[in-house]
Amino acid sequence: MTDAVLDSVLDKASQVRDEEALPVAALDAWLAEHIADELPHERGELKVTQYTGGASNWTYRLDYHGLTLVLRRPPAGTKAKSAHDMGREYRLQKKLRPAFPYVPRMLAHCTDESVIGAEFYVMEHVTGIIPRRRFPRELELSPQQAKQLNTYALDKLIELHHVDLDSTGLRKIAKGEGYTDRQVSGWCGRYEKAKTWNVVGAGPVMRWLKDNKPNSETICLTHNDFRLDNLILNPDDPTDIISILDWELATLGNPLMDLGNALAYWIQADDDKIARATKRQPSDYPGMLTRQQIIDYYCEKTGVDVDDFVFYEVFGMFRLAVIAQQIYYRYHHKQTTNKTFKNFWFLVNYLLWRCRKRIKQHKKAM
Repeated sequence: MTDAVLDSVLDKASQVRDEEALPVAALDAWLAEHIADELPHERGELKVTQYTGGASNWTYRLDYHGLTLVLRRPPAGTKAKSAHDMGREYRLQKKLRPAFPYVPRMLAHCTDESVIGAEFYVMEHVTGIIPRRRFPRELELSPQQAKQLNTYALDKLIELHHVDLDSTGLRKIAKGEGYTDRQVSGWCGRYEKAKTWNVVGAGPVMRWLKDNKPNSETICLTHNDFRLDNLILNPDDPTDIISILDWELATLGNPLMDLGNALAYWIQADDDKIARATKRQPSDYPGMLTRQQIIDYYCEKTGVDVDDFVFYEVFGMFRLAVIAQQIYYRYHHKQTTNKTFKNFWFLVNYLLWRCRKRIKQHKKAM
C-alpha cells in the first residue's frame, strides 16, 4: 500500500462543531501538568479536531508536533443517570488492557469539570482503518477476506467473554447476577422517560420481553456496542484487528445479550431498503456473514446450545431503539443542534416495527 493510498484509508477527524468546541489553552495546560512524560519536548501548538462518526460521547483528536492523542467526554444535555461515566470507562479499560491487549492505552482522567466543561479522559491514538458505513474506496477486500475479518471480529468478542474477571480486578465492576432482569426493566423505563410525541408506544414489545426472559444466564465481561466501526484494523492487513473502541457500555453481563446487541446493528445484503439506508458498518459487503451465520458461528465456537435466540434478537433491536430515542430526545429538546440526529425518531419507529415483526414470525413458527 503506497503512502498516498495509506493516507486515504486511515480514519480521520474533522473540524470541531461550534457548540462542541474545547477550550484549547486550558486543555493544553492540564495536559502539560498531568501527562508531561508523554508529551514531546518541543510539542508546538495543540491542534484539536473531532471524530464525527459517534452518536454518544464526544471524541476528539489532539495533535501536537510528533504526538497524537484522543480525548473522550460526555455530551451536553440530559443523560441517563448511569450513562457517560468517564471515570468508569477509563478505569475499566485500564484494568482490562493487560488481559485483553486490544484496548487502547489509557493516559489520564480528569474529574475537574472546570477544565473543559465536563469530566474527560485521554488515551493513546491508534493508527489504523476504521470500517465506517463503507470500506474506503481504495481498500478492496475479497469476499474471503471480508469473511475472515468477520470471523476474526467474532473471535475477539468470544475472547472478551472469556476474560478472567478475578485476574483483571473487574469482578466488582457491576452487579452481574440478575443482569437480564435489570436490562429488560431498565431499558423499558428509559424508553418511557425519553419518549417524544412522534414515536410509537412500545407496550407490546416491552411486555413480550418481560414474559419471554430466559430462565438462566451466564455472566462475563461484555462490550455491548460491538460493531465493525468500533474496530481499528491493521493498515498492512485489513483483516487484522489491532484495537477495539467505545467501552462506555461494557459491564458484567449476559454474553448472548451482548451478541444480540451486536446483531441489532448488523445489516445484511438482503435486508429491506430502510435497514440498508441506516447501516453504520459495511456488514452487507460481499463475504460477510448473515445474522444467522453469526449466531451459528458463536454457538459452535463457544459450545453454547441455544434453542431459541429470538429473545436476544428482539432485545437487541429494542435496546437500540431506546438508545436512538435518548439521542433524539436531546435533539428534540434543543440540547444539541447536530443535524445527524434530526430523523432519529423515524429510526426508532422502524426498529420497533422490526421488533414486532420478529415476534410475530416467532409466534407463527411455534
